[in-house]
Amino acid sequence: MNELQAILRQLEREPDAPQALATLVQVEGSSYRRVGARLLVNPEGQWLGSISGGCLESDVIARAQEVLADGEAQLAIYDTTDENDLVWGTGTGCNGVVSILIERLPANPLWVKTLRENLAARKTSALNVVWKSADAKLLGTFDSQTLPKNLPKDAQVLIDELLPSIRILIFGAGDDAQPLAKMASELGWGVEVFDARPGYATKARFPHVDKVTASQSENAAKVPLDPWTVAVVMSHRYRDDVELVKALLPRELTYVGLLGPKVRSERILHEVEKQGLKITEEMLERLHGPVGLDLGGQGPETIALSVLAEIQTHFSQRDARPLRERNQPIHT
Repeated sequence: MNELQAILRQLEREPDAPQALATLVQVEGSSYRRVGARLLVNPEGQWLGSISGGCLESDVIARAQEVLADGEAQLAIYDTTDENDLVWGTGTGCNGVVSILIERLPANPLWVKTLRENLAARKTSALNVVWKSADAKLLGTFDSQTLPKNLPKDAQVLIDELLPSIRILIFGAGDDAQPLAKMASELGWGVEVFDARPGYATKARFPHVDKVTASQSENAAKVPLDPWTVAVVMSHRYRDDVELVKALLPRELTYVGLLGPKVRSERILHEVEKQGLKITEEMLERLHGPVGLDLGGQGPETIALSVLAEIQTHFSQRDARPLRERNQPIHT
């Protein structure tokens, strides 16, 4: 999503500039990138995004120059199933066949505005990529409103469902919250920071986040939520954490992280129950205390890595085991 957001920003900055868009539309076997990966190319050969680990980009960019010149979309197919096969002097050994549609975008594509509006409103969107058809004029990217009607039976269409980015609410603006906020932002996640201390909750301390609010518990009870929003409690003040957990657990959050050792988390839950909140099994499943995966290491940066890794596994529904122990394809 971070890659797509960057491409959308570029298209909005130069809506009339000639641009070619390469989209990974089909994968058979293994591939470094998943279907829906995109690469934007201008006439000077400058690009944004990626559709492989670097082994296919040079040829795709060269093909994009041809598409920009004549306006005719191309479907490029790369077969790397033979480990001895050389691709531009390099054996990729990826063991997959990938198909990439390269199209010249019209000026100010209509789907760009639709997609930006939906992402800003945190709504699910879909891009439809017609990547195979006897009628070459039908090839290209469309939203649901602009998709050509009555496509011929031979047409192949990638329906790329685009979910809102993960949004993390960080309650606590201490020094250890800074790398967590920065790293989450670099992942393309939405980030909001809350702390009752005005000297800590400042944009100067958190320049990369979407919003910083100098209040805490009251926002935990009323900040708007959606299925892609998670919360992490890390105020380092016991009483504040009690109030935050009490406010967050009853809300429709699928993940609530609580920083600190297990005995502290249990003590906080006991205090919350004493204050009248009946804690259900469902609430306990949402609560991750201590927050994070057991990665080892010390310091705020490794804690942030641990927390973000656990949130990623939560949304991808993976178990975080080493990939060498996985018997299924990496991308499902």
